[in-house]
Amino acid sequence: MFLYKRTLRSLLFRLDPETAHELAIKALKIGLVPGQADAECTAFSGELAVERFGLTFPNPLGLAAGFDKNAVAVNQLAALGFGFIEVGTVTFRPQPGNEKPRMFRLPDDNALINRLGFNNEGAAIVTKRLAALERKCVVGVNIGKNKDVPNEEAVENYLAAFDLAHPVADYISVNVSSPNTPNLRELQEAESLRELLAALMKRNTELGKKPLLVKIAPDLENTAVIEAVDICLETGIDGIIATNTTISREGLRTPNVEAIGAGGLSGKPLQKRSNEVISVIYEHAGGRLPIIGVGGIFTAQDAFDKIAAGASMLQAYTGFIYGGPHFARDVVNGLADILDKKGISSLDEAVGSSA
Repeated sequence: MFLYKRTLRSLLFRLDPETAHELAIKALKIGLVPGQADAECTAFSGELAVERFGLTFPNPLGLAAGFDKNAVAVNQLAALGFGFIEVGTVTFRPQPGNEKPRMFRLPDDNALINRLGFNNEGAAIVTKRLAALERKCVVGVNIGKNKDVPNEEAVENYLAAFDLAHPVADYISVNVSSPNTPNLRELQEAESLRELLAALMKRNTELGKKPLLVKIAPDLENTAVIEAVDICLETGIDGIIATNTTISREGLRTPNVEAIGAGGLSGKPLQKRSNEVISVIYEHAGGRLPIIGVGGIFTAQDAFDKIAAGASMLQAYTGFIYGGPHFARDVVNGLADILDKKGISSLDEAVGSSA
Protein backbone atom coordinates (compact mmCIF):
# COMPACT_ATOMS: atom_id res chain seq x y z
CA MET A 1 0.00 0.00 0.00
CA PHE A 2 2.91 2.33 0.78
CA LEU A 3 4.29 1.96 -2.75
CA TYR A 4 0.85 2.65 -4.21
CA LYS A 5 0.46 5.84 -2.19
CA ARG A 6 3.95 7.10 -3.08
CA THR A 7 3.82 6.35 -6.80
CA LEU A 8 0.72 5.09 -8.61
CA ARG A 9 -1.82 7.03 -6.57
CA SER A 10 0.03 10.30 -7.02
CA LEU A 11 -0.03 9.73 -10.79
CA LEU A 12 -3.71 8.75 -10.86
CA PHE A 13 -4.68 11.68 -8.63
CA ARG A 14 -3.25 14.08 -11.20
CA LEU A 15 -5.99 12.92 -13.56
CA ASP A 16 -9.65 13.82 -13.48
CA PRO A 17 -11.25 11.33 -11.03
CA GLU A 18 -13.56 9.75 -13.60
CA THR A 19 -10.72 9.40 -16.12
CA ALA A 20 -8.55 7.76 -13.45
CA HIS A 21 -11.40 5.42 -12.60
CA GLU A 22 -11.85 4.38 -16.22
CA LEU A 23 -8.12 3.72 -16.54
CA ALA A 24 -8.17 1.63 -13.37
CA ILE A 25 -11.05 -0.48 -14.69
CA LYS A 26 -9.18 -1.06 -17.97
CA ALA A 27 -5.99 -1.98 -16.11
CA LEU A 28 -7.91 -4.44 -13.94
CA LYS A 29 -9.63 -5.95 -16.95
CA ILE A 30 -6.35 -6.80 -18.70
CA GLY A 31 -4.51 -7.87 -15.56
CA LEU A 32 -2.11 -4.95 -15.09
CA VAL A 33 -2.96 -4.29 -11.45
CA PRO A 34 -0.38 -5.64 -8.96
CA GLY A 35 -1.57 -8.53 -6.83
CA GLN A 36 -4.21 -9.94 -9.14
CA ALA A 37 -2.25 -12.92 -10.38
CA ASP A 38 -1.48 -14.49 -7.00
CA ALA A 39 -4.89 -14.41 -5.35
CA GLU A 40 -8.49 -15.40 -5.82
CA CYS A 41 -11.63 -14.48 -3.97
CA THR A 42 -11.29 -17.65 -1.84
CA ALA A 43 -7.80 -16.70 -0.64
CA PHE A 44 -9.06 -15.33 2.67
CA SER A 45 -11.42 -18.10 3.71
CA GLY A 46 -11.13 -19.73 7.12
CA GLU A 47 -11.94 -17.92 10.34
CA LEU A 48 -13.46 -14.98 8.46
CA ALA A 49 -15.65 -17.04 6.15
CA VAL A 50 -19.30 -16.20 6.80
CA GLU A 51 -22.70 -17.47 5.77
CA ARG A 52 -25.36 -14.86 5.14
CA PHE A 53 -28.67 -14.95 3.27
CA GLY A 54 -27.98 -18.62 2.44
CA LEU A 55 -24.73 -17.68 0.67
CA THR A 56 -21.16 -18.46 1.70
CA PHE A 57 -18.63 -15.63 1.56
CA PRO A 58 -14.88 -16.27 1.99
CA ASN A 59 -14.60 -13.04 3.94
CA PRO A 60 -17.02 -10.28 4.95
CA LEU A 61 -15.53 -7.37 2.97
CA GLY A 62 -17.17 -6.65 -0.38
CA LEU A 63 -16.71 -3.97 -2.99
CA ALA A 64 -19.67 -1.59 -2.95
CA ALA A 65 -21.76 -0.78 -5.99
CA GLY A 66 -20.48 2.10 -8.06
CA PHE A 67 -16.97 0.93 -8.84
CA ASP A 68 -17.75 -1.73 -11.44
CA LYS A 69 -21.07 -0.42 -12.69
CA ASN A 70 -21.14 -2.55 -15.84
CA ALA A 71 -19.61 -5.82 -14.53
CA VAL A 72 -16.50 -5.65 -16.69
CA ALA A 73 -13.87 -6.58 -14.06
CA VAL A 74 -15.66 -8.78 -11.54
CA ASN A 75 -13.13 -11.63 -11.26
CA GLN A 76 -10.20 -9.24 -11.41
CA LEU A 77 -11.58 -7.27 -8.47
CA ALA A 78 -12.28 -10.47 -6.56
CA ALA A 79 -8.63 -11.44 -7.06
CA LEU A 80 -7.62 -8.42 -4.98
CA GLY A 81 -9.16 -10.07 -1.93
CA PHE A 82 -12.74 -8.85 -1.79
CA GLY A 83 -15.16 -11.44 -0.45
CA PHE A 84 -17.90 -10.37 -2.86
CA ILE A 85 -18.50 -7.84 -5.61
CA GLU A 86 -21.63 -5.73 -6.04
CA VAL A 87 -22.05 -4.41 -9.57
CA GLY A 88 -24.21 -1.51 -10.69
CA THR A 89 -26.17 0.54 -10.00
CA VAL A 90 -27.94 -0.90 -13.05
CA THR A 91 -31.13 0.58 -14.48
CA PHE A 92 -33.58 -1.16 -16.80
CA ARG A 93 -32.65 1.05 -19.74
CA PRO A 94 -29.13 2.35 -20.35
CA GLN A 95 -28.50 5.96 -19.44
CA PRO A 96 -25.49 8.29 -19.68
CA GLY A 97 -25.80 9.81 -16.22
CA ASN A 98 -25.33 13.45 -15.33
CA GLU A 99 -23.15 15.99 -17.08
CA LYS A 100 -19.40 16.02 -16.43
CA PRO A 101 -17.51 16.85 -14.31
CA ARG A 102 -19.40 14.71 -11.85
CA MET A 103 -16.77 13.14 -9.59
CA PHE A 104 -14.44 14.99 -7.20
CA ARG A 105 -11.69 14.04 -4.76
CA LEU A 106 -11.35 15.61 -1.32
CA PRO A 107 -7.90 14.37 -0.20
CA ASP A 108 -7.89 16.58 2.91
CA ASP A 109 -10.95 14.65 4.09
CA ASN A 110 -10.19 11.20 2.61
CA ALA A 111 -13.45 11.56 0.74
CA LEU A 112 -15.13 11.71 -2.65
CA ILE A 113 -18.15 13.59 -3.97
CA ASN A 114 -19.98 12.13 -6.94
CA ARG A 115 -23.09 13.02 -8.88
CA LEU A 116 -22.71 10.35 -11.54
CA GLY A 117 -26.45 9.68 -11.80
CA PHE A 118 -26.62 5.92 -12.44
CA ASN A 119 -24.55 6.01 -15.63
CA ASN A 120 -24.63 2.43 -16.94
CA GLU A 121 -25.08 0.31 -20.04
CA GLY A 122 -28.48 -0.97 -18.95
CA ALA A 123 -29.66 -4.17 -17.32
CA ALA A 124 -29.85 -6.22 -20.54
CA ILE A 125 -26.18 -5.70 -21.43
CA VAL A 126 -24.83 -5.97 -17.88
CA THR A 127 -26.73 -9.14 -17.05
CA LYS A 128 -25.77 -10.74 -20.37
CA ARG A 129 -22.13 -10.05 -19.48
CA LEU A 130 -22.58 -11.66 -16.07
CA ALA A 131 -24.31 -14.67 -17.58
CA ALA A 132 -21.29 -15.32 -19.81
CA LEU A 133 -18.77 -14.92 -16.98
CA GLU A 134 -17.24 -17.87 -15.18
CA ARG A 135 -17.45 -16.19 -11.82
CA LYS A 136 -15.01 -16.72 -8.95
CA CYS A 137 -16.96 -15.02 -6.19
CA VAL A 138 -20.38 -14.02 -4.93
CA VAL A 139 -21.85 -11.27 -7.12
CA GLY A 140 -24.63 -8.90 -6.13
CA VAL A 141 -26.52 -6.72 -8.59
CA ASN A 142 -27.62 -3.29 -7.41
CA ILE A 143 -30.69 -2.00 -9.26
CA GLY A 144 -32.04 1.53 -9.52
CA LYS A 145 -34.65 3.66 -11.27
CA ASN A 146 -34.19 5.32 -14.64
CA LYS A 147 -33.94 9.09 -14.29
CA ASP A 148 -36.82 9.84 -16.68
CA VAL A 149 -39.27 7.53 -14.90
CA PRO A 150 -41.57 9.34 -12.44
CA ASN A 151 -41.89 7.88 -8.98
CA GLU A 152 -45.48 6.90 -9.74
CA GLU A 153 -44.07 4.40 -12.25
CA ALA A 154 -41.04 3.38 -10.23
CA VAL A 155 -42.31 -0.04 -9.21
CA GLU A 156 -42.67 -1.21 -12.82
CA ASN A 157 -39.24 0.18 -13.69
CA TYR A 158 -37.56 -1.61 -10.77
CA LEU A 159 -39.39 -4.84 -11.58
CA ALA A 160 -38.16 -4.71 -15.17
CA ALA A 161 -34.55 -4.39 -13.98
CA PHE A 162 -35.15 -7.05 -11.33
CA ASP A 163 -36.46 -9.54 -13.89
CA LEU A 164 -33.22 -9.27 -15.86
CA ALA A 165 -30.96 -9.33 -12.82
CA HIS A 166 -32.61 -12.25 -11.06
CA PRO A 167 -31.21 -15.13 -13.17
CA VAL A 168 -27.59 -13.97 -12.88
CA ALA A 169 -27.36 -12.35 -9.43
CA ASP A 170 -26.40 -14.19 -6.25
CA TYR A 171 -28.27 -11.43 -4.45
CA ILE A 172 -30.01 -8.23 -5.51
CA SER A 173 -29.88 -4.88 -3.74
CA VAL A 174 -32.41 -2.10 -4.26
CA ASN A 175 -31.04 1.43 -4.44
CA VAL A 176 -33.60 3.98 -3.27
CA SER A 177 -31.05 6.24 -1.61
CA SER A 178 -28.77 7.80 -4.20
CA PRO A 179 -28.95 11.60 -3.99
CA ASN A 180 -28.10 11.93 -7.69
CA THR A 181 -31.40 10.90 -9.29
CA PRO A 182 -34.12 13.53 -8.81
CA ASN A 183 -36.74 12.55 -6.19
CA LEU A 184 -35.32 9.02 -5.81
CA ARG A 185 -34.96 9.34 -2.05
CA GLU A 186 -38.70 9.96 -1.78
CA LEU A 187 -39.03 6.21 -2.37
CA GLN A 188 -37.67 5.73 1.16
CA GLU A 189 -40.86 7.23 2.57
CA ALA A 190 -42.87 4.57 4.32
CA GLU A 191 -45.75 3.90 1.93
CA SER A 192 -43.60 4.16 -1.19
CA LEU A 193 -40.95 1.87 0.29
CA ARG A 194 -43.53 -0.67 1.43
CA GLU A 195 -45.17 -0.76 -2.01
CA LEU A 196 -41.86 -1.17 -3.84
CA LEU A 197 -40.38 -3.82 -1.55
CA ALA A 198 -43.63 -5.80 -1.41
CA ALA A 199 -43.81 -5.86 -5.22
CA LEU A 200 -40.19 -6.96 -5.53
CA MET A 201 -40.59 -9.67 -2.90
CA LYS A 202 -43.69 -10.97 -4.67
CA ARG A 203 -41.80 -11.16 -7.97
CA ASN A 204 -38.84 -12.71 -6.17
CA THR A 205 -41.06 -15.48 -4.85
CA GLU A 206 -42.54 -16.08 -8.28
CA LEU A 207 -39.12 -16.36 -9.95
CA GLY A 208 -37.47 -18.40 -7.18
CA LYS A 209 -36.31 -16.61 -4.06
CA LYS A 210 -32.92 -14.97 -4.00
CA PRO A 211 -31.60 -12.71 -1.25
CA LEU A 212 -33.05 -9.22 -1.61
CA LEU A 213 -31.57 -6.23 0.21
CA VAL A 214 -32.31 -2.52 0.34
CA LYS A 215 -29.74 0.30 0.53
CA ILE A 216 -30.69 3.30 2.65
CA ALA A 217 -29.36 6.84 3.06
CA PRO A 218 -27.41 8.13 6.06
CA ASP A 219 -29.44 11.33 5.96
CA LEU A 220 -32.63 9.69 7.23
CA GLU A 221 -33.71 10.64 10.73
CA ASN A 222 -33.43 7.73 13.17
CA THR A 223 -37.22 7.48 13.31
CA ALA A 224 -37.28 7.00 9.52
CA VAL A 225 -34.52 4.37 9.79
CA ILE A 226 -36.63 2.48 12.32
CA GLU A 227 -39.65 2.77 10.03
CA ALA A 228 -37.60 1.32 7.17
CA VAL A 229 -36.46 -1.55 9.40
CA ASP A 230 -40.07 -2.35 10.29
CA ILE A 231 -41.04 -2.40 6.61
CA CYS A 232 -38.12 -4.70 5.79
CA LEU A 233 -39.16 -7.11 8.53
CA GLU A 234 -42.78 -6.90 7.46
CA THR A 235 -42.06 -7.61 3.78
CA GLY A 236 -39.41 -10.26 4.40
CA ILE A 237 -36.42 -8.33 3.00
CA ASP A 238 -33.22 -10.27 3.69
CA GLY A 239 -30.99 -7.40 4.78
CA ILE A 240 -30.13 -3.70 4.76
CA ILE A 241 -27.09 -1.97 3.30
CA ALA A 242 -26.21 0.98 5.55
CA THR A 243 -25.40 3.42 4.17
CA ASN A 244 -25.29 5.20 0.84
CA THR A 245 -23.55 8.57 0.37
CA THR A 246 -24.57 11.70 2.27
CA ILE A 247 -25.58 15.16 1.09
CA SER A 248 -24.14 16.67 4.28
CA ARG A 249 -20.93 18.73 4.11
CA GLU A 250 -20.63 19.19 7.86
CA GLY A 251 -17.13 19.22 9.33
CA LEU A 252 -15.18 19.02 6.07
CA ARG A 253 -11.66 20.45 5.96
CA THR A 254 -11.60 20.88 2.19
CA PRO A 255 -11.73 24.61 1.38
CA ASN A 256 -14.50 25.98 -0.83
CA VAL A 257 -16.24 22.62 -0.99
CA GLU A 258 -19.51 24.41 -1.76
CA ALA A 259 -18.10 25.26 -5.20
CA ILE A 260 -18.23 21.58 -6.13
CA GLY A 261 -21.99 21.65 -5.96
CA ALA A 262 -24.43 18.80 -5.47
CA GLY A 263 -23.52 15.16 -5.05
CA GLY A 264 -23.15 12.33 -2.60
CA LEU A 265 -20.22 12.45 -0.18
CA SER A 266 -18.45 9.19 0.64
CA GLY A 267 -15.39 8.25 2.67
CA LYS A 268 -14.09 9.09 6.13
CA PRO A 269 -16.60 11.87 6.95
CA LEU A 270 -19.44 9.36 6.54
CA GLN A 271 -17.99 6.90 9.04
CA LYS A 272 -19.60 8.15 12.25
CA ARG A 273 -23.12 8.52 10.87
CA SER A 274 -22.92 5.18 9.08
CA ASN A 275 -22.01 3.48 12.35
CA GLU A 276 -24.86 5.26 14.12
CA VAL A 277 -27.37 4.04 11.53
CA ILE A 278 -26.00 0.50 11.80
CA SER A 279 -26.48 0.61 15.58
CA VAL A 280 -30.04 1.90 15.24
CA ILE A 281 -30.93 -0.90 12.81
CA TYR A 282 -29.25 -3.60 14.88
CA GLU A 283 -30.82 -2.57 18.15
CA HIS A 284 -34.32 -2.09 16.74
CA ALA A 285 -34.29 -5.34 14.78
CA GLY A 286 -32.70 -7.26 17.62
CA GLY A 287 -30.19 -8.77 15.25
CA ARG A 288 -32.92 -10.27 13.05
CA LEU A 289 -31.97 -8.22 9.98
CA PRO A 290 -28.44 -8.71 8.62
CA ILE A 291 -26.66 -5.44 7.89
CA ILE A 292 -23.96 -4.73 5.33
CA GLY A 293 -22.05 -1.82 6.80
CA VAL A 294 -20.52 0.68 4.38
CA GLY A 295 -19.16 4.19 4.80
CA GLY A 296 -15.68 5.28 5.79
CA ILE A 297 -13.81 1.96 5.99
CA PHE A 298 -10.10 2.67 5.52
CA THR A 299 -8.51 0.33 8.08
CA ALA A 300 -9.15 -2.96 9.84
CA GLN A 301 -10.17 -1.03 12.96
CA ASP A 302 -12.77 0.85 10.91
CA ALA A 303 -14.10 -2.51 9.73
CA PHE A 304 -14.23 -3.91 13.26
CA ASP A 305 -16.05 -0.84 14.55
CA LYS A 306 -18.82 -1.41 12.02
CA ILE A 307 -19.12 -5.06 12.98
CA ALA A 308 -19.20 -4.16 16.67
CA ALA A 309 -21.97 -1.65 15.90
CA GLY A 310 -24.07 -4.45 14.38
CA ALA A 311 -22.93 -5.04 10.80
CA SER A 312 -22.53 -8.68 9.87
CA MET A 313 -20.86 -7.87 6.56
CA LEU A 314 -19.02 -4.90 5.07
CA GLN A 315 -18.50 -2.97 1.86
CA ALA A 316 -15.97 -0.35 0.83
CA TYR A 317 -15.44 1.98 -2.09
CA THR A 318 -13.63 5.21 -1.22
CA GLY A 319 -11.16 3.43 1.05
CA PHE A 320 -10.24 1.26 -1.93
CA ILE A 321 -9.71 4.33 -4.11
CA TYR A 322 -7.33 5.84 -1.56
CA GLY A 323 -5.80 2.56 -0.38
CA GLY A 324 -5.07 0.84 -3.68
CA PRO A 325 -4.75 -2.80 -4.79
CA HIS A 326 -3.73 -4.17 -1.37
CA PHE A 327 -6.57 -2.45 0.46
CA ALA A 328 -8.87 -5.48 0.77
CA ARG A 329 -6.13 -7.83 1.91
CA ASP A 330 -4.82 -5.35 4.46
CA VAL A 331 -8.28 -4.80 5.92
CA VAL A 332 -9.23 -8.47 5.99
CA ASN A 333 -5.92 -9.66 7.43
CA GLY A 334 -5.98 -6.84 9.96
CA LEU A 335 -9.53 -7.73 10.95
CA ALA A 336 -8.45 -11.33 11.58
CA ASP A 337 -5.64 -10.02 13.79
CA ILE A 338 -8.05 -7.85 15.79
CA LEU A 339 -10.39 -10.78 16.41
CA ASP A 340 -7.45 -12.94 17.47
CA LYS A 341 -6.12 -10.33 19.90
CA LYS A 342 -9.57 -9.92 21.43
CA GLY A 343 -9.96 -13.68 21.79
CA ILE A 344 -12.98 -13.74 19.48
CA SER A 345 -13.19 -17.06 17.67
CA SER A 346 -15.65 -16.08 14.93
CA LEU A 347 -16.98 -12.97 13.27
CA ASP A 348 -20.49 -13.73 14.49
CA GLU A 349 -19.33 -13.30 18.10
CA ALA A 350 -18.23 -9.75 17.34
CA VAL A 351 -21.41 -8.61 15.58
CA GLY A 352 -23.18 -6.03 17.72
CA SER A 353 -20.70 -6.39 20.57
CA SER A 354 -20.68 -2.63 21.24
CA ALA A 355 -24.39 -2.07 20.60
